[in-house]
Parts: sequence; structure tokens; C-alpha cells
Amino acid sequence: MVTVSFEYYREKGAAKEEVVIEVNEEWSPIGAERFLQMAADGFYDDCRFHRVVPNFIVQFGIAADPRMQAKWQHTIKDDPPQQSNKAGTISFARRGDDTRSTQVFINLVDNESLDSQGFTPFGRITKGMDSIQKVHAGYVKNKPDAARLKQEGNPYLDKEFPNLGYMGKMTVQK
Repeated sequence: MVTVSFEYYREKGAAKEEVVIEVNEEWSPIGAERFLQMAADGFYDDCRFHRVVPNFIVQFGIAADPRMQAKWQHTIKDDPPQQSNKAGTISFARRGDDTRSTQVFINLVDNESLDSQGFTPFGRITKGMDSIQKVHAGYVKNKPDAARLKQEGNPYLDKEFPNLGYMGKMTVQK
């Protein structure tokens, strides 16, 4: 297992809170490898929590810089589910078979219904889940446009959605 940590900020200028993810390559070999490669490359640095569905999930994974997003946009094959989408686990988002790319979500509650839909956890939050539970959910109805975010990056979010929580630098510890 490998751990990944990042500093979480509820909003600009807020105090940082540490979040640690334990990545388990046995649960999802392809997904875990992809997440670790992207984390090591700086993909998730300054990434915003752009989608929050209260009592369900918190999603992130559109890069701050559109060039970084374009670099990693290619999809990866699915891993067969080995673990359930329990509260605190992290999985790749997907739109169908073999469509995982960059976006991931953290389960806020037990979401076993996602298991049969092919959402495969590759890790779990071991520190800071209390912070993740408090990610700003004020943009549920008027949420960021993912396509626009991919094209414009964080300047779009800074202008239109200034209260989104975000992460600082993500660090991989082997």
C-alpha cells in the first residue's frame, strides 16, 4: 500500500487540514496505478472539489491547468470490483465501461449500490475524513460546468465559484 496526502483548504485563506489516502493496489491495480502516477505528476495540485452531492459523494479531478488536463484525459480500462464503496473509500468516476480518466470521488456514506455499476474503490481516507465531510456544498444546484472547467481551468472557478474547497500539493509516500 502507498499513502498519498494533501493539504485541504475549505476556502481561499482558510487554515489547512491534512487528508491522507491509503491507496491499495490490490483493490484496483489499474486505477491505483493511474491515481499514483497523476498524483506524482502534480495533476491534483490546486484541484477543486467541483462536485458535491450531500450524503453521497465529493468529487474532484479536473486539473487546475487545462494543459495538464489534456495530458491525462485518455481513459483507462476498468478493474473488476474487489471492495465495496463504503464511506471514506475513493473511486474513479466513469460514464460507462472503460471510461475512467481523471475524476475521482470520495464516498461520504456507504454507497454499495455503486458496486454493481462498476465503480471500483482503489483506496480509503485514513486521516481527514471529518474535513471531507465538510466540503462546501453550496453549489449543488448551480454547479460548475465540467467542460468549461477543462477548457479554462481554475480561473473559471475562482470567478464563478469562489467558495469551492481545494487541495494544495498532493504528495506520494511509498
